[in-house]
Amino acid sequence: MNPTATESREQTIGALNAGKRFLLVTHEHPDGDALGSLLSMAMILRGLGKDVVAFIAAEDLPLSYEYDWLDISEVVSQVPEDADERVVVYLDCGNTERTPLADMAATPEQVLNIDHHHDNTRFGSIDYVVEDASSTAEIVWDLARGLGAPLTPAIAEALYLGLITDTGRFMYPNATARSHAMATELLAAGIDGNLIFRRVYENLPEGKLYLFARALTATERYLGGRLTLSVLSNVDFEQCDAPSSYTEGIVDFLRAVDGTRVAALIRETSDEQGESYRISMRSSDGDIDVSKIARAGGGGGHPAAAGFKSELSRGDLIELLCTQISEQS
Repeated sequence: MNPTATESREQTIGALNAGKRFLLVTHEHPDGDALGSLLSMAMILRGLGKDVVAFIAAEDLPLSYEYDWLDISEVVSQVPEDADERVVVYLDCGNTERTPLADMAATPEQVLNIDHHHDNTRFGSIDYVVEDASSTAEIVWDLARGLGAPLTPAIAEALYLGLITDTGRFMYPNATARSHAMATELLAAGIDGNLIFRRVYENLPEGKLYLFARALTATERYLGGRLTLSVLSNVDFEQCDAPSSYTEGIVDFLRAVDGTRVAALIRETSDEQGESYRISMRSSDGDIDVSKIARAGGGGGHPAAAGFKSELSRGDLIELLCTQISEQS
């Protein structure tokens, strides 16, 4: 019999209290919620006297410009030798395949899985998955309360980062009254919310400006405007002198176009397997679950924001998106 949400919360708090040494990890290519959850949990546990190692893979460093102001001086990029003796805490990970420690899921005696993705595979020895939470940061905030941990400005800042990025600056349907209550408490802890907004969403590099211009110029609409999408090629990235991380925010802009039900950004990518595409999607009104579309393509995510990687051709990808959207509308 599966434990209730309350039981899972108490089990998680009990394990965090009882543990002495921890290894914290989040998903590959960490976004604001992943980073905010990882760093805040590390500070919370250290404040309780725990031995904590927070891990981000070397290939995910340095952080993109939106997050390069974060203090990651105590984050490691090599798995500690005593990893199998630590309680491993996965934060914001829908499954272990999206983490650098995929092979370790069954190794430690204790694995805590703390997440809010509705398609989480429940891989932990304790799974605390709160599907109606706006973000994993919101769950960490609640756990801090349960642990009796003080809410320092540094912890509040990391949590606020996770909250604003996963709610799309409170624009997505997952921004609830509880999310705003959390924001109120974090701001009361002494953080500068406006400064965090500027760091994440302003100070655009010139290359990102040019990449945005190309994406908007390449905008296409299908299904009578229900699908708004753009495609960026490897040449676009090269000529704009822009890394792939500069695509952040483009799909949200497409989402705002009148009549759009689903926005998608298709970007060409190259790796050791060859040429492929990464697809990021947003649902504009919440009626279409883009995570279902992502799963059809081998990926996952949230109902309002999801993505996948594909080796299909551009034409076949667009056909897949149109078919999946039509099935839901």
